Amino acid sequence: MTYHVHLFKILFSMEDDLFRIQKAERIQNLWKVNILLILSAIGLYAWMAFLGLGSESISSIAVSLTQPAYETSKLWFMIGRSFYGLVFAMFILFVPSLLFYLLTGIPYKKLIIMQQIVLVVMLLERVLWVPIVIFAGLNWQVSPLSFGIIASYITETPWIIYFFGAITLFQLWIIWFQVKYIMSFSEMKKAFIWINVVLLHFLGWCLTALTAFTDSYILSGWFG
Repeated sequence: MTYHVHLFKILFSMEDDLFRIQKAERIQNLWKVNILLILSAIGLYAWMAFLGLGSESISSIAVSLTQPAYETSKLWFMIGRSFYGLVFAMFILFVPSLLFYLLTGIPYKKLIIMQQIVLVVMLLERVLWVPIVIFAGLNWQVSPLSFGIIASYITETPWIIYFFGAITLFQLWIIWFQVKYIMSFSEMKKAFIWINVVLLHFLGWCLTALTAFTDSYILSGWFG
């Protein structure tokens, strides 16, 4: 049986598609979809950089720069964010898939399909960041879709706000989806799957907080 990857079809007919993926002996369009998603991530991060999201370090010193120097700084910022989008997409697609493959023995390509859905949802979340930043003036870590906005009322410690800001409604849906997906292919106990998926996300939230915390210092060092 050959399965053709159609991501949005999985979202709207999940049970049927999970069964077809489980029975599939060949998978088509996998790498085409991977490339499309990676290019989408690069384009999205470049667009957000063009709009100025996350460029506070550059904006704060704009008055002290000449026009050519300012434009050069913005260009390098866009290039850096585009590269980050590339690394981000490849990490989401391939690293969790490998970890879950080692843990469960589910075929690697079938786990990549799971991560393709995860990446689509994460990119959609980042699209929603744009109006939240532009119209509400709230950065991603204090988005109303995350727990970071609650943490910001309790503490001013940046890394704690970044950590809870990484825990969003989208992330909770992704956890549920990954558990459901893996359970469709594995006979492991449900509790064991839940623990490992949540643990992986916990490590991901820690990594996000660390990356965001150090990113501000890196930008300040480059453009400050």
